[in-house]
Amino acid sequence: MKRWLAVLIWLGGAAWAEGERAGEFDYYVLSLSWTPTWCALEGDARASPQCDRGQGHGFTLHGLWPQYEAGWPSFCPTVERAPSRTETGAMADIMGTSGLAWHQWRKHGSCSGLSSQDYFRLSRLAYGQVTRPDLLRQLDREVRLPAEVIEEAFLEANPALTDDMLTVTCQGGRVQEVRICLTRDLEPRGCAADVARDCTLQDALFAPMR
Repeated sequence: MKRWLAVLIWLGGAAWAEGERAGEFDYYVLSLSWTPTWCALEGDARASPQCDRGQGHGFTLHGLWPQYEAGWPSFCPTVERAPSRTETGAMADIMGTSGLAWHQWRKHGSCSGLSSQDYFRLSRLAYGQVTRPDLLRQLDREVRLPAEVIEEAFLEANPALTDDMLTVTCQGGRVQEVRICLTRDLEPRGCAADVARDCTLQDALFAPMR
């Protein structure tokens, strides 16, 4: 019985590895997380330094995610080495913590087909080519607003984007993330149906930076 169980586990692992091969995907999702929301929902409880007063984190890079036209790969087998502490630490300025950089490499970067160094370089390039609206960084108090206002602010700040190329997500009644769909060459493109799920809240909480 134990032998058959081992065979089934091996077959399942083989199927998983065959179905999610590093470098085989259709496009990227660039995920930008509003740090005050993450801190309120998770970061404060973890005593994350990302949430310390004076850090000034607004829309940080959550990740650059390889995506299929339907679904997405994760934790892909790869021959590339894991990133060093120096590499993950160097991403903290735009990701908030080195721990997030490490996790994003393991879950998403491993599926890119790139080395960790190239994946982080591409992630930084993608993050840098998107203009984060200054007006959102200037808030000095919590506000409630339709989530679509955040989308409109990004569209105004980034004329190359259209409303089918990005989506705004919410969690716990708060604006959570802006997700922008990009080709493998980092050109804007329309999001597939499983990504294009806009938050419809009309009174989403949006907290100011710390």
